[in-house]
Amino acid sequence: MPGTAAKIRMSEKQLVVLEELSRSRTDSVAVVQRATIILLGYQGQSNEQIAGEVGLNRQQVGVWRQRWRDAWDTLCLWECNEPHRLREGILDVLADAPRPGAPAKFTPEQVTAILAVACESPDLSGRPISRWTHRELRDEVVKRGIVENISIAQVGRYLLEAALQPHRSKMWLNTTE
Repeated sequence: MPGTAAKIRMSEKQLVVLEELSRSRTDSVAVVQRATIILLGYQGQSNEQIAGEVGLNRQQVGVWRQRWRDAWDTLCLWECNEPHRLREGILDVLADAPRPGAPAKFTPEQVTAILAVACESPDLSGRPISRWTHRELRDEVVKRGIVENISIAQVGRYLLEAALQPHRSKMWLNTTE
């Protein structure tokens, strides 16, 4: 026999925001679906009834009801302290939980070494170019043994994250002295 469904509590302002979200045509389908789950739970429907109406299974409905119950105190604080950000707080509750993702393939030391090479002049590496390209930078870090292999796109992502653009600017970090 199924367990007891999480009791749904909400304030009038939260109810208004959830009703807007459940009718939204601009928010994601998942957010609309989750807002509907909370509203139907607030109306006293069981997980099985809600699941049939929104197209999920009973356990998935229960997860969202529990997340709302667990976030109740936080939402009340948001409503009292920052009422203009209540919608944002509700969207945070209805958002997907962060997922762990794949482990990093490169250590922070390797990434730092790649960025250090990007800050060097290509002349120091014996390259016949005036500025680094992502491809040349990739070839150089593999040649130096910093990494065994790395994609050109990954080199570009590291440079973007560090706000380095060695392919567009002169080597201002290195003087000719």
